[in-house]
Amino acid sequence: MRVAEAVGRALAASGVDHVFGVVGSGNFHVTNALIAAGARFVAARHEGGAATMADAYARTSGRVAALTVHQGPGLTNALTGVTEAVKSGTPLVVLAPEATEPRSNFHLDQEALVRAVGATTVRITSARDAVERTGGAISTAVAGRTTVVLALPLTVQSEEVPDPTAAERLGPPPAREPVEPTDADTAALARLLADARRPVFVAGRGARGPAARDALTALAERYGALLATSAVARGLFPDDPWSLGVSGGFASPQAAELVQGADLIVGWGCALNMWTMRHGRLIGPRTKVAQIDDVPSALGAHRPVDLGVTGDVERTARRVLETDTGTHQGYRTPETGAAIAARADWRDVPYDDDSTHERIDPRTLSIALDTLLPAERVIGVDSGNFMGYPSVYLSAPDENGFCFTQAFQSIGLGLATAIGAALARPDRLPVAALGDGGALMGAAELDTVRRLGLPMVVVVYNDDSYGAEVHHFGPDGHPLGTVEFPPTDLAAVARGYGFETLTVRSADDLKGVGNWLAGPRSAPLLIDAKVTRDRGAWWLEEAFRGH
Repeated sequence: MRVAEAVGRALAASGVDHVFGVVGSGNFHVTNALIAAGARFVAARHEGGAATMADAYARTSGRVAALTVHQGPGLTNALTGVTEAVKSGTPLVVLAPEATEPRSNFHLDQEALVRAVGATTVRITSARDAVERTGGAISTAVAGRTTVVLALPLTVQSEEVPDPTAAERLGPPPAREPVEPTDADTAALARLLADARRPVFVAGRGARGPAARDALTALAERYGALLATSAVARGLFPDDPWSLGVSGGFASPQAAELVQGADLIVGWGCALNMWTMRHGRLIGPRTKVAQIDDVPSALGAHRPVDLGVTGDVERTARRVLETDTGTHQGYRTPETGAAIAARADWRDVPYDDDSTHERIDPRTLSIALDTLLPAERVIGVDSGNFMGYPSVYLSAPDENGFCFTQAFQSIGLGLATAIGAALARPDRLPVAALGDGGALMGAAELDTVRRLGLPMVVVVYNDDSYGAEVHHFGPDGHPLGTVEFPPTDLAAVARGYGFETLTVRSADDLKGVGNWLAGPRSAPLLIDAKVTRDRGAWWLEEAFRGH
């Protein structure tokens, strides 16, 4: 057995069941070995798309995924998606063949490149260590919640491994061990909660999952805390009457007011960064702040905290429940409950519909789609001026129904995000929400949607511009020729890829969505929605105040 085959078999034995990528000469044999060992290979049309698909699949499934690329340009093409995965703490392994001959066209300083985006390199240096290092790469990705680039020098791949059965003896690495909080930190957090009259819990990426959710729900009930999430944990408390939804730029006016009124904000596996706290404006001058995270360096990284607790979210919440058995009304008064029920949801916030006979208001579009589409859905959202509309108006059934690849804030990742999430949740209708800029940037993956037979709804909020820049610089009178474009018939583009399509200028044009839903869904659907473009999104105004 040669190294390339042994590495592929070792990855499969370590629990990799999906591998995404674009195959060339350098990764041909290792990818085929993974497939032969039982993994599903998903061919993308661009390595950047493949990287984001792998990232979204890992986030949504909770399992480590693999990305396979060609040496040299295959890796550089994938870098934006890899950087997003790194910044999001996604356990991902990148199979990266390496041309070590300096005169090769494919040669580059791969380790320096990987280090520059914050990923970790594990290099296979000989046939003797191939299986061991492959297993180590998986273990590092899982234990460190990080992206590992497994370097496979071309000169090593054809060597014969001394023990052909070594790969079969590997198994999935142990799960990351939960971090127990100290007794002193647990007691201090219990005292803060007991003293609070208006506590608010903000749950982030580290609180995703039913175990952490149940523990936080019980603790919030004990102390009368309101519940909110960061954007990446949206949907964590879908049916709780005391949930405010997303905190930060996506918060409704009522939700933001209630967060600002807190006398204690507790971040649970949440960075409490500029987006989640609106540059700190959601924290009152007398509000105390506590933060719980199992990585000590995360505590206080974005803002000062009165109490930082190093610990797993679920373990910490359950320890506090055991420490204090009393009950507290806290923020859960009848008045607060009535305000949440009446005004905390964006759909309850009145607005002046800006629709014209040529363009539809993105709020009207999003509300109509939320009503039409099945509740069991998985949503991938691209970046841009439009992104707040699907993020707040399209409801998510739970935290695995919303995949938010925005840690690097690149446009063009949304379609690939929806593909990866759809493969992790085949029981749900996949929905991709894109701007026209991101849709065209990632258009090659329309072929992947069609080829995989995904019954996906792709919604393009098409304002014929890079709207964020238009609304950032336009009010100051700057020329906008570089960020505005002639109208593009995206429906025609999608039909070329085998999609069914709708061009939407009014709510009446959305009737075709119901027809598609009632039909066989044998082809995906793209909605080219011509949205109004006269004003910037509310969340964008909030974001730009800090620049």
